[in-house]
Amino acid sequence: MRQFQDKKVLVTGGSRGIGKSIARAFADQGARVAINYRSNAAAAADCLRELGGKGNIALQADIADPAQAAMLVEDAISGLGGLDIVVNNAGIYLWHPIATADFSDWIAAWRQTIDTNLLAAASICYCAAQHMMRHGGGRIVNVSSRGAFRGEPDGPAYGASKAGLNALSQSLAIALAPHNIFVGVVAPGFVETDMAAEWLEGERGDAIRAQSPLGRVARPEEVAHAVLFLASPGAEFTTGTIIDVNGASYLRS
Repeated sequence: MRQFQDKKVLVTGGSRGIGKSIARAFADQGARVAINYRSNAAAAADCLRELGGKGNIALQADIADPAQAAMLVEDAISGLGGLDIVVNNAGIYLWHPIATADFSDWIAAWRQTIDTNLLAAASICYCAAQHMMRHGGGRIVNVSSRGAFRGEPDGPAYGASKAGLNALSQSLAIALAPHNIFVGVVAPGFVETDMAAEWLEGERGDAIRAQSPLGRVARPEEVAHAVLFLASPGAEFTTGTIIDVNGASYLRS
């Protein structure tokens, strides 16, 4: 099946890890993909070479800057010839436990995290929605985290930013449904990525894997699978849904 044939897709943080797997999955099903990266041009070039199909592009932007986020959407529309699907995947995790961080570091971590994980997604959602409303609709999928629900004691700004992203997504699901724009969320737990490598390869690795009854963490491809489901034809009535991809390491109802 190539159910995304000729669809135009923007993936933020698309050069590595989860974003790279998402970009590859869309390209494998016939989409044209714009991968956004902040500074690692070499990783972006490597990702482009690995994508199937033609017409894929890499776009540099620091999306924590609203002006650059807006320009990214415009560049994606121009480079792809339109925009049908947006995946807000880019994110950061900064260590700032309240018991040891000094106040200036605490505030800096909050500002940087919220700007990157929440404000950037809000900016891109706004700009993409303007285009989608003028062109018959579209899909937005935001990548959240298990930490939005279970908490992040060593990185509380991360947990708060992802909880905010969930609320943003569900608010937009209601606001944009009349415009044929559908919004969903995928909330992974630990995933085998560069971002998590220090944890998984360190002394906490076994304990982290033991959090799931499967005895492992997610693979990036498993997160990509959930993203593609939410973006797929026939998934419209799941708008506003948050899909957990955490191997039953954290259950909620």
